[in-house]
Formats: sequence, structure tokens, C-alpha cells
Amino acid sequence: MNIQTLCLSILYDKDVTGYEIRKLSTQGLHAYFVEASYGSIYPALNKLEQGGYVTSRQEIHVGSPTKKIYSITNTGRSKFQNSLFDELGEDIFRSEFLLFARFASLLPAALVKQRLDERIEGLEQKRHGLKEMLEAPLQKSDVWVLNYGSTVIGVEIEYIKTHMHQLIALAVQEDMPILAQ
Repeated sequence: MNIQTLCLSILYDKDVTGYEIRKLSTQGLHAYFVEASYGSIYPALNKLEQGGYVTSRQEIHVGSPTKKIYSITNTGRSKFQNSLFDELGEDIFRSEFLLFARFASLLPAALVKQRLDERIEGLEQKRHGLKEMLEAPLQKSDVWVLNYGSTVIGVEIEYIKTHMHQLIALAVQEDMPILAQ
């Protein structure tokens, strides 16, 4: 999925600003689809507007900057629906945590344990956030997606909890010298 398709997917449900598209693509349900920066969202919105897939209007607020609100057109809705027929690309997964884990043998065991505990806590918070999203009125497909995400996170938590001892055992034990920093 490209950034234009992500923008159309968000606009499919409601009119929003570019800022709100960025926020929705980093928090909430859309955060799990495609990573989008401001530097990619606004050019995508401009191309979509030039193509007639979205429109925009200025919204003036007293005491705050004017907002540019984007809306999807019927042509944009069709473009988005047609894009769903495209072959799916591979999921992209990158993780600083896994880089840390790969080099656990260079680190003190206490630090490795601390990072593993922090990872578990962060994942539990993320899973809790997904469960909170389920409290809002949602489409059945949104519920499925949120439950899928919660399950994947749960598997990661369980794996870390049941295998953390292996990674800690690879780490430098306290009585071993650590290379100078």
C-alpha cells in the first residue's frame, strides 16, 4: 500500500487535515498499515487533489491557523476500492529491539533483563491501547483487525516471557569484563 492509498483509506471514513492523517497513521487503527511522514502525506494529497480523487477546503478558526480539510470524492472512493484488488506487498518489519537482542552477548545481563522487561511493559501498554479502541463503535472488520493486532502482540509478549532466560544467558555476566565504551 502506498501513501496515496493510505490517505484515501483515512478519508474514506471522514474529512480530515493532513495533520490528522499523520496522527491517524501513527496512532490508532491506521498505525499498523503504512508508515507515513508529513513529507510524504502532503505531496500524496496534492497528487490526489490534482487527479480529482480528493477535494480540499479552507476552514478558518478565530485565534488559530486556517486548516485545510480534505474530502474524498466519488472518484477517490472508486480508486481506493479498486486498489484493494491489487496484489498485497510483503509486510515490512524493522525492530531496534531485535538489533539490541542480536548483540545481547556484548551487554551486561542486567541491562538485557531490563530491556526485556521494558519491552514486555511497552507491548502490554500497546495491547491495552488496542483493547481500548475496541470500546468505540466499530465496523466488524475493524474489530477483526484490532483483535488480530492484540493477538500478535500477545504472542510476542509470551515468547519474550518464556524465552528471555536464553537471551540473558548469552549476555555478559557481571563478573566478566565489558569492552570500553
